[in-house]
Amino acid sequence: MDDDPSVLKSLTRTLRVHAFQTKAYGSARDFLASLADDKPACLIVDVQMPGMSGLELIQHLTSVGIHIPTIVITAHSDIRLRERPEPGNVIAVLSKPLRNAALFSAINAAIGDA
Repeated sequence: MDDDPSVLKSLTRTLRVHAFQTKAYGSARDFLASLADDKPACLIVDVQMPGMSGLELIQHLTSVGIHIPTIVITAHSDIRLRERPEPGNVIAVLSKPLRNAALFSAINAAIGDA
């Protein structure tokens, strides 16, 4: 989930090329609306999102008892994000531009915990 359409498209394409099934959302609201149909094995969420931020989405999911292994991505190099205690569902915090090896390692860790 990313609010930048070019990042969303690139990330989706990269994951599909590597045989990951994906669904892309441009906002937390769109993602939450989809949960009635299907709960993903892994969630990749950007920190900066319109309306509800990625961290607010994680807190919301935790507060309503929805546990999805989550990878947080960010264009900001704010080290405090990495030091802040996050809910147990956060598997990794990755900086943009994403390195495929780190992303795939985090996804495999998330899916292994699913």
